[in-house]
Amino acid sequence: MRIAIIGCGAMGTILGAYLAKNGKTVEMIDNNAYHVNKMREDGAKVIGYDNFQVPVNAILPSEMRGIYDIVFLFTKQTSNHIVLPHLLNYIDENSVVCTLQNGVPETAVSEIIGKERTTGGTTNWSATFVEPGISELTQDLEKTPYLFEIGEIDGKITDRINTIAEILGTMGKPTKISTELMASRWSKVVLNACVSGMSAVCGITFGEVLDNDKSRACAIHIGYEVKKACEAEGYNLPLFNGKYSLDGLALENQEMFEEVQRLFIDLYSIVKGGKASMLQDLEKGMVTEVTMINGHVSKTGAKYGIPTPFNNKVVEIVQKIEKGEITYSLDNLNFFDDGLFKFAKLSL
Repeated sequence: MRIAIIGCGAMGTILGAYLAKNGKTVEMIDNNAYHVNKMREDGAKVIGYDNFQVPVNAILPSEMRGIYDIVFLFTKQTSNHIVLPHLLNYIDENSVVCTLQNGVPETAVSEIIGKERTTGGTTNWSATFVEPGISELTQDLEKTPYLFEIGEIDGKITDRINTIAEILGTMGKPTKISTELMASRWSKVVLNACVSGMSAVCGITFGEVLDNDKSRACAIHIGYEVKKACEAEGYNLPLFNGKYSLDGLALENQEMFEEVQRLFIDLYSIVKGGKASMLQDLEKGMVTEVTMINGHVSKTGAKYGIPTPFNNKVVEIVQKIEKGEITYSLDNLNFFDDGLFKFAKLSL
């Protein structure tokens, strides 16, 4: 079986390292030539909550050959228009592409790859790219109930989904197979849009987002908008990591607001030092996936007449940072209108 990981930033590098360490044959494909060369020379190195270095097979997209059976897609959605047409040359009718990208990418991926070859899933762990050849695992996997939640778009349990789950289980924890993939996707959007969105806006870690009254309140209100958009699409947010109920995002009263604050603080307790991939992109001067994450919430809200002022503002701020008009800073909290907060006690 030929397995490929396309997009070996922090997450792709760590997944590939674990697969190689545990005997899986996998090609790690990335367009960063320096990163690819370092992995060829020294292997992939994981630091942080795990520490090991392992030889890997790293190649550039131009070096891809033959047909892959399973492809894990970890590239940014912003590059799908380049990556996916190129990938078509290396898959056939029996191949399967599992998108592990942020946001809700399955529809966009299937439009190019074909719905019959598209599966997807969420990653429930975090990582940071340190330098070529080295990525940091910023979450304690032992305290994480499951690392991946995957499924077919139509919710069926298939042989190929079981095979993908077995491969991903190489990281050390069973993979959850979902019959409600799209609802699970929306659950992950809560995390990508909320604390991650504020991490990018303010230029701070997840823990620092939650330590600040106003950034924490912003994250909670972003989550409320995600929940409303998800429900408008016909889905209910499932438990995250099999433990955390997001029903409280209704924000109906002060008591509920306080409960959601405790939920977010507990949920992020094992990744306090992590920072959003969007922030990592901004630090490198790259375009982020904000339009595919917070922007997806805004677009869905507009479709159903649901106000999404907090997600709209995150998109606005991050795009200004991308253009060099402003920088990521706690000062950006001033862009959020204090009059929009419900039940939040802000220390302004």
